[in-house]
Amino acid sequence: MTLDDLLAQLNAGRTIPGGSPLHAVMHATAQEALRITSELNGGYHEPEQVRELLSELTGTCVDETVTVFPPLRADFGKNIRLGKRVFINSGCVFQDQGGVTIGDDCLIGHNATLATLDHDLDPARRADMHPARITIGRNVWIGANVTVLRGVTIGDDAVVGAGSLVTKDVPAGAVAVGSPARVVRSVSG
Repeated sequence: MTLDDLLAQLNAGRTIPGGSPLHAVMHATAQEALRITSELNGGYHEPEQVRELLSELTGTCVDETVTVFPPLRADFGKNIRLGKRVFINSGCVFQDQGGVTIGDDCLIGHNATLATLDHDLDPARRADMHPARITIGRNVWIGANVTVLRGVTIGDDAVVGAGSLVTKDVPAGAVAVGSPARVVRSVSG
C-alpha cells in the first residue's frame, strides 16, 4: 500500500480498518508530519521558511500569500489544501486524514481544531477510522477555539464565533455560534 492508495480511500470517505496495511501507511505518514511540525514549531522561522515547511508537510506548493503563526499541529499533513491569502493563527490543530480544504482569504483563529476522523462506536471495531472532508469556503472567518467536525462545509463569507463547536454545515454568509453551533444571523445584518 502507498500514500496514494491511502489518499484515494480517505478522499472517497471509506473506512480505514485498524491494523490494516492502509492504517500502517497512515501511521508512517503521521511520523513524517510529526517531524515536519516539530521543526516548524521548534524555533523562529522567517515567513518564507514557514511556507517551505508547510509545502513539505502538505506535499503541495503553498502560495506565497499564506501566513501561519506557529505552533501548528497536523497529524497527517498530506490532505491539507490551502487557498491564497489564508491566515492561520497560533495553536491550530489539523487532523486532516479525511481532508481539509481552506478557501482563499480565510482567517483561522487561535487554537482552532479541524477534526476529519471518527472512530467506530462498536468497541470491537474502535480502531477503525471513518474519514470525511472539512471544506471551508472563501473569505470565512473562524474565531478562536472553534472546533469543526468531520464532513462539515462552511460556506463562503461565513463567520463562526469563538468557542463554537461546528457539527453541521454553515451556509454561505451566515454567522454561527455556540455548542453546537447554530446560525444566529447573516453577515449582512
